[in-house]
Amino acid sequence: MAKKYGFSFSAKRALGVSSAKSKLSKSIGVPLTKQGIQRKVGQLTGCAILPILGLLILSLLVII
Repeated sequence: MAKKYGFSFSAKRALGVSSAKSKLSKSIGVPLTKQGIQRKVGQLTGCAILPILGLLILSLLVII
């Protein structure tokens, strides 16, 4: 495997697309990357589990 010397070229980074996307994401509070969206959905899902379980248990108690 060839040794890399720390130089890489990115057209998006050279044109400023990456920094503009990052600034927009921070200003609107919504992630624009695939990983960021997955992380946000995971957080929301984790926060929603307890209320959903509570409603399920409550509905089972009402039915019985």
